[in-house]
Amino acid sequence: MHSFESKNKSTIIKEKLIKSMLIMASTISILTTFGILFSILFEAIGFFELRSFWYFLTGTIWSPGQVGSQFGAVPIFAGTFMITLIAMLVAVPVGLGSAIYMSEYASHKVRDYLKPILEILAGIPTVVYGFFAAITVAPLVVKIADFFGLEATFNSALASGVVMGIMIIPVISSLSDDVIKAVPDSQRKASLGLGMTQGETIKNIVLPSALPGIISATLLGFSKAIGETMIVVMAAGLRPNLSFNPLEDMTTVTVRIVDALVGDQAFNSPETLVAFALGLTLFVVTLILNIISLMMIRKFKEKYKVNTL
Repeated sequence: MHSFESKNKSTIIKEKLIKSMLIMASTISILTTFGILFSILFEAIGFFELRSFWYFLTGTIWSPGQVGSQFGAVPIFAGTFMITLIAMLVAVPVGLGSAIYMSEYASHKVRDYLKPILEILAGIPTVVYGFFAAITVAPLVVKIADFFGLEATFNSALASGVVMGIMIIPVISSLSDDVIKAVPDSQRKASLGLGMTQGETIKNIVLPSALPGIISATLLGFSKAIGETMIVVMAAGLRPNLSFNPLEDMTTVTVRIVDALVGDQAFNSPETLVAFALGLTLFVVTLILNIISLMMIRKFKEKYKVNTL
């Protein structure tokens, strides 16, 4: 009896210790996030004390380091979302399509070969993607545009967006493949037993079940794309350009942040502090998109739960 109580007490102590370690890990993660936020926030406030907050959000002219410098961030964010949108239009269909093929159609032998080959893309340094975009894709875009009678620059948003999309295909494909494979086979067999074809089963049963995970994978790919710098520097350039034409050159928030921080201006100058204002705005935009995606994930989970009862 005494031995049992001693063993039980030891187990309780171990569980409390493990719980405390997990709480500490969670606390460190949360504090790190707040630390990043406040480190950006205070410097961004310093910038907005020197320049207009409203013009920063709504201005269309970006000319730091010049006489009468202006910091209108609209062209920067327009270029960011244009290039990211192109990347997602490339990555989501290809990544999701490859995930569906590997999880639903490919044999185990084929899948064992294809998935590692696809995931090799995730290990390629972004600077290599940048060379590929600048040397191969950009000239190809110019030639194709010229064939159709259009004018394209060698630093087009389309070239960098396409290569960025190729870069994030493994992220979306691998995660989507895992969540699709996680759908119970009993649901597939029940659907097939009711007379549905394999395509109908995938469309009506498998994808709705895996949709929360697919949305999460897409969001992770979006975050990776919106934070990419090297490909844009090498393929799209540094010019802020407010345009809806993907064949023109554009730049992104992360590129301008790097450009501001590596300059020779004083740290407390607007030309340097604007990097923190851009970072804070990007942080807020990403946070809002995360909240929207979480709401969508919760909505689809509840909907699917109701449908399966």
